[in-house]
Amino acid sequence: MSVIQAQQLSSELVFTTSRSGGPGGQNVNKVSSKVTLRWAVARSVVLNEDEKQILLTRWRSRLTTEGELLLSSQESRSQAENKALVIDKLNHLLAQAFTPRKARKATKPTKASKKRRVEAKKRHSEKKKWRGRGAY
Repeated sequence: MSVIQAQQLSSELVFTTSRSGGPGGQNVNKVSSKVTLRWAVARSVVLNEDEKQILLTRWRSRLTTEGELLLSSQESRSQAENKALVIDKLNHLLAQAFTPRKARKATKPTKASKKRRVEAKKRHSEKKKWRGRGAY
């Protein structure tokens, strides 16, 4: 995702503020410092269809039923800092989503590990063989 697209994306982001949880001292019921970011990925005009599909599949568990991404931050007492943290979270998620995944390289067990496995099976088999009922 290029810088231009990330700047254009800001017009699609909706920020809402609310009171954050936890202790707040004298500002506990006065300051709305929690920031929630809402972005409708499915209805984005900045992304092309391929990019949308990548995000919709990789973020399947993060999206609402309407296809919206919700991110929130209440770590700081400052609303501006929380907004910056939410934007950083979004940038991090976008970077993660668009990095290609490495294909798993199939490996075979080594000769020594095969030998150890067979030896263990033989020992187990011997142990079980001697458990039979004796002639009383």
